[in-house]
Amino acid sequence: MIWITLKNLIKTVLFILIVTAITYFSVSYIQIKHNLMDIEDYSPISTLNVNETLLKKSKYPFIDVHNHQFDMPIKNLDDLVSEMDGLNMAFMVNLSGFRGLYLEKSLKNINEFAPTRFGLFVNIDFEKIDESDFQSNTTKIIQDAVNAGVIGLKVYKSLGLTDMDSSGNRIKVNDPRLDPIWSLCGKLNIPVLIHSGEPEAFWLDKDKYNERWLELRQKPSRYRGDSSKYPSFETIISEQHDIFRKHPGTTFINAHMGWMANDLDALSDHLDKYKNVMTEIGAVLAELGRQPKRARNFLIKYKNRILFGKDSYNVSEYYTYFRVLETDDEYFDYYRKRHAHWKMYGLSLPDSVLKPLYFENALKLFPNIDKNLLK
Repeated sequence: MIWITLKNLIKTVLFILIVTAITYFSVSYIQIKHNLMDIEDYSPISTLNVNETLLKKSKYPFIDVHNHQFDMPIKNLDDLVSEMDGLNMAFMVNLSGFRGLYLEKSLKNINEFAPTRFGLFVNIDFEKIDESDFQSNTTKIIQDAVNAGVIGLKVYKSLGLTDMDSSGNRIKVNDPRLDPIWSLCGKLNIPVLIHSGEPEAFWLDKDKYNERWLELRQKPSRYRGDSSKYPSFETIISEQHDIFRKHPGTTFINAHMGWMANDLDALSDHLDKYKNVMTEIGAVLAELGRQPKRARNFLIKYKNRILFGKDSYNVSEYYTYFRVLETDDEYFDYYRKRHAHWKMYGLSLPDSVLKPLYFENALKLFPNIDKNLLK
């Protein structure tokens, strides 16, 4: 009886495998015959005859204010500095300094092997907000970190989006219990680089009209349109802007151009309204590269308010930043299709804009950076 059952099971499995194989090859045949393909596979080679300027280093030394090196305590800094030199990166701000022993070991590694090339930001655990000593502990963490050499506070997008208090309630970006933190940073004269929310398209319907459809398909966890789990885009952004208003003595770096790189009129109004806010171009270059005329005018007008940032570290991806900022090339690819299925255009920024963007604005925030690195 057992033998018969096993034979039947084997026959069933073989049948399923045969049917699956036939189906797979049939679908493949139909796709090839009718020239069908997925948008992820479609990568046409342009027939346009246009300039191609490949830049592997920036025209001027630059300070990257938005970088993440999650292995900083054990990182081989000689190798990293060599890569930075090849890009003409004078100084890197590692926003992922965390706190406690991790921060101590990161600072130790930097001080021993590359003391002039890196700066660290400290990070706070906001989910401890209900603890009786949260305020005193948090302010001590920040104060001690600055005394040890930390140059800023980085706030991750989890605040306002997914961070919860002990009762399971969302912690708002402008929760009044956090006001002493923002005030302290102002008193210590360190900037707060704050990432709030996500691209607004992450809240829109996942349909054929959504520019971020491919990204939401490849990274479904980034979808924020479920109102039972996430607040609205407008809610988070308004909370963020509220702390800018309430703390004019603190310098805030609104990360990723405040998710307004696709609406530079709105970003212009934002910078005009909040004089204590700067911003940076990390992970939103694709928005600037598709509107070269408007973006160029914007960067010229607000040249003293914009910082260079990259976000995720990948050497070859910097080349596209240099090409967009420095050249007048037309119709070239961004480096990641899910972020930009459109083409890039160079902004051909003048030196009077490149210098503030690359290093002068950052030097105002971090005056202790070695000026010899920027010659």
